[in-house]
Amino acid sequence: MKTNGSYQQVVIAGFGGQGIILAGKLLAQAAMKSGREVTYMPSYGAEVRGGTANCMLVIAQEAISSPVIDSPDTVIAMNKASVAKFAPKLKTGGLLIFNSSLVDQAPKTNVSIEVIALPADKIAHELGSTKVANMVALGAYLQKSGIFGPESAANCLADVLAERYHVTIPLNKKALQQGAEFVKKTSG
Repeated sequence: MKTNGSYQQVVIAGFGGQGIILAGKLLAQAAMKSGREVTYMPSYGAEVRGGTANCMLVIAQEAISSPVIDSPDTVIAMNKASVAKFAPKLKTGGLLIFNSSLVDQAPKTNVSIEVIALPADKIAHELGSTKVANMVALGAYLQKSGIFGPESAANCLADVLAERYHVTIPLNKKALQQGAEFVKKTSG
């Protein structure tokens, strides 16, 4: 699913506390810094941690007419409920990246959908903190889509993280890279 990056609709979804909103914000920031037009619409439940969280991004080379996404090109689903909600909405030929650490089996999708079972929590745990599973997933998406490299996102971490979290930047960079490496190894 290499893309020229001219127009991408992406949904990132999971539960509160998984860093869904942060991953979306980082993707939006990196896309803007790479010269693209971006819309970013976060949504999360009132209870936040443990509630539902998702964000919708449109990344394009030209002006974007609407931030609303009915049929995304890509869904990054970090839990089972998000797979159930968003995978059926994928465009023909789309990409589904799901966190196989929390989703025990691949969903049934249209045969045209490319599915990547990414053990994001497991990879993050091996790096030292499951809190960076969101970065593992984002790194996998960036590698697979070809929209821009994980290093572009890594270079924007200081822009989206509160200063008190800047100590986590090296770990987040490793997580982005590990997600990309997983895709390189499994996609050939």
